[in-house]
Amino acid sequence: MSQKFQRIVVIGGGSAGWMSAVALATGLKERVSVEVVESEDIGILGVGEATFPSIRNFNQLIGIDEAEFLRATHGTYKLGIRFCDWLDVGSDYFHTFGHFGTLSGSQALWAQHRRMALAEPLGMQCLPTVMAMRGCFVLPGDQAEFKYAYHFDAVQYAAFLRQLAMRRGASRTQGRIVDVARRADGAVTAVLLEDGRRIDGDFFIDCSGFHALLLGRTLAEPFVDFSHWLPVDGAWACPCERRGDGITPYTTATALEGGWAWRIPLQNRTGHGHVFASRFIDVERAREQLLARLDGPAVAEPRLLRFKTGHRERFWVHNVVAIGLSAGFLEPLESTSLYLIQDGIGRLMTLLSEGRPLDDEARTDFNEGSVRRFARIRDFILLHYCLTRRRDSELWRHVASMPLPETLAFRIELWRRYGVLHEYDEDGFDASSWLAIHAGMAHWPEREDPVLTEVPRQRALAALQCRRDAIAAAVERMPEHHRMLHHVLTARPGRSR
Repeated sequence: MSQKFQRIVVIGGGSAGWMSAVALATGLKERVSVEVVESEDIGILGVGEATFPSIRNFNQLIGIDEAEFLRATHGTYKLGIRFCDWLDVGSDYFHTFGHFGTLSGSQALWAQHRRMALAEPLGMQCLPTVMAMRGCFVLPGDQAEFKYAYHFDAVQYAAFLRQLAMRRGASRTQGRIVDVARRADGAVTAVLLEDGRRIDGDFFIDCSGFHALLLGRTLAEPFVDFSHWLPVDGAWACPCERRGDGITPYTTATALEGGWAWRIPLQNRTGHGHVFASRFIDVERAREQLLARLDGPAVAEPRLLRFKTGHRERFWVHNVVAIGLSAGFLEPLESTSLYLIQDGIGRLMTLLSEGRPLDDEARTDFNEGSVRRFARIRDFILLHYCLTRRRDSELWRHVASMPLPETLAFRIELWRRYGVLHEYDEDGFDASSWLAIHAGMAHWPEREDPVLTEVPRQRALAALQCRRDAIAAAVERMPEHHRMLHHVLTARPGRSR
């Protein structure tokens, strides 16, 4: 590691702050000191989290036992997302973390499925989609055809990581930051607290949320605004009582008049929220629509969150790197917030661990990689909007006609004309995920590849039937999600995966 940084200060707690701290304390051990500065007066944003499968990799790398984690955070398993009313009112499809067999050539199952003009959804060819439809769950084996993620309480996750990070040597300072000290060259040297304390550091990680205390307010790094593509700018969040034993192993995202509503099932409650665009719907009307969707009695007053989609031009400036909301925000439609946090931490840890000089070149590589990752996920989220057939409100008329980023327009054109699922470097979502959205939104290529006819029709139909039957038989033997979850939570230590 570069000897320039001996003391790393993390500004802000929450998921971003304590994920950063525990990664540093675990990966760098005695080589640096790690101090987290957070204020309980400010609190954290956490409203419940639906996640991406990469969160499992993060938890495993820092040595978290899955059952312990699920117990501490009231967590449940997540196979993917169910999208309701996105194509048309009454439509329904899943994007789960699985695949659809071969994706290219004459054996491409999706293309043969389309060629056969089958009435059943393509999702019947995807194991975790059928699992989700039937409310089942098992932990995948070594040759698994799917991945999984979690739903959990973000506040409890931050508290869980805080205890772990402090056991591994990180320190915690409570206090409100009122000023920032800098050198003549612009680098930050310390933060000053309301009670007069001074916290010095060599390197600072800004996890201060939308405030972006260091990167935004102190270093005045400009913001790249995505709101002309992603117009949502607010969300109401409200948990309610969970009713009955059934816990769906998926998030639900339902398109509404001025945005969309989430439903995230936890062990002890169900999280609900309404992400909306205030230029297309009144804030109070959005609140009323959320409350009308609750599964049971609310257990807290609805919270209003305001935001702007986009990111800072640079994520790392001088000796400050932003992680989490201080770096940028993309609406939570595909549960990528923690993925972006984890990705930033992972790339930073690689630099710190390998001892590469943390110079202008390293910062440029980090910044350019971050910008690309935000752009790739932005395009994937936009795909859900731009393929809609809905014209029943101002929002849906707007998103159906708005100009698209060139990167997304190119991918859509390749698919529409030639059935090619183009992939870029540093994509957050693979070709199977893009296929799930195209299929769910009934967006198919304009013509079939002639090579498909090399497979006789009956053989193609038999292959589709065989895979569908094998999936159905496998799911038939699986336990319901809540039963599997109970088994994991009550297993003896060391037996959970």
